[in-house]
Amino acid sequence: MSFANKIQARSLSKGQTVVSLFIIGLLFFIFGFVSWINSILISYLKIGFELSNFKAYLVAFAFYISYFVMSVPSSYLLKSIGFKKGMMIGFCTMAAGAFIFVPAALSRTYEVFLLALFTLGAGLAILQTAANPYITVLGPENRAAQRISIMGICNKGAGILAPLLFAAVILKTTDGELFRQLPSMDSAAKNMALTMLIRRVIIPYTCVGFVLLGLGFLVKYSPLPEIDTEHETEAVAIANVTKTNIFQFPHLILGAIAIFLHVGTQVIAIDTIIGYALSMHIPLLDAKIFPSYTLMATICGYTLGIIAIPKLISQVSALKLCTVLGIIFTLLIIFSNGQVKFLGHIADVSIWFVVLLGFANSLVWAGIWPLALKGLGRFTKIGGSIMIMGLCGNAILPLFYGYLADTYTLRLAYWVLLPCYTYLVFYAFYGHRVRRWAV
Repeated sequence: MSFANKIQARSLSKGQTVVSLFIIGLLFFIFGFVSWINSILISYLKIGFELSNFKAYLVAFAFYISYFVMSVPSSYLLKSIGFKKGMMIGFCTMAAGAFIFVPAALSRTYEVFLLALFTLGAGLAILQTAANPYITVLGPENRAAQRISIMGICNKGAGILAPLLFAAVILKTTDGELFRQLPSMDSAAKNMALTMLIRRVIIPYTCVGFVLLGLGFLVKYSPLPEIDTEHETEAVAIANVTKTNIFQFPHLILGAIAIFLHVGTQVIAIDTIIGYALSMHIPLLDAKIFPSYTLMATICGYTLGIIAIPKLISQVSALKLCTVLGIIFTLLIIFSNGQVKFLGHIADVSIWFVVLLGFANSLVWAGIWPLALKGLGRFTKIGGSIMIMGLCGNAILPLFYGYLADTYTLRLAYWVLLPCYTYLVFYAFYGHRVRRWAV
């Protein structure tokens, strides 16, 4: 695509910016709906396939490892065909993943489900590679965290709805009794019951597939403008004159590691909380609400960010505060004890600190992105793809959690979060300022 057909972000009119924000907000809603449904899908498939904790978290692994595989190819795809056509391809790839749920359910084959999840994730990787740099450069730099917070509300709002809608469509009020009877059933009866349980996903995922196809064509023909990231301002061009590859930007590489650890902590906080609630003898039909509590805590953090950044607090200071809170809440999860009744649930108090991790995580993503992409100029697209590669943390860290949960306890498995938040504190206070590798 020629430079003449692209628009510099700073040249967009107010109307173009509002329309662009609305469309990208819709994308982030879809990201959230498809991603955070995994929080209940993990427990659902764990029952349906009688899986260990480690094997159940292969759901998250298959979904998010596609980010590592697809992010760099996505950047070259976007560079070749532009943001809008790339987004359409991303939606079509996601639709293919949704349709693969049908043969997976009909054959009741866990590996085919993992293939479907990988394909969904691959399409989402293309969309994320386009949308995150797009929203970062779509306006003043010191308000990037504010814009990302707005997108985060769209994302996490969808995440609140996703497990509840999934449960409403897939689960029945009689399932509690079914789950209690499964261990005492003979092999044939159990196999039939689990097959019927798994096949409940066919209709909803078929509908999701067609919706994703429609959204792909909607974005392709939308008024969303192309943003030029290949041509640098004079100051950035002078600063980058000696730069030949992306690895000459330490703050970006350190930022990608930070994203890797951040998204891992976020998915652990959301995708493990149902299992943690079940360990406290809370029924699945009641436990399904806990991911929504965590996401609501995240939305509260986003809302404060939108109000306070940059008028009352800088995006760097917000990042510092949230990373420190992550360490505090992790220690409280591990060491706090005692039964409490809150929001109608009787549970150990530690589960509410898992919920509060949602608040601690809220402004970390929004804080890291503008710091990591600062000054990249013509390297922005490849830089964005390196950042998106970091999303494979969603795939890796839950497996560590699952292994520790099988080896020790679900509570002690949350120790995996402590080194993650420690590194995030390092990046917030120092790492983002590194501009050259020490010799």
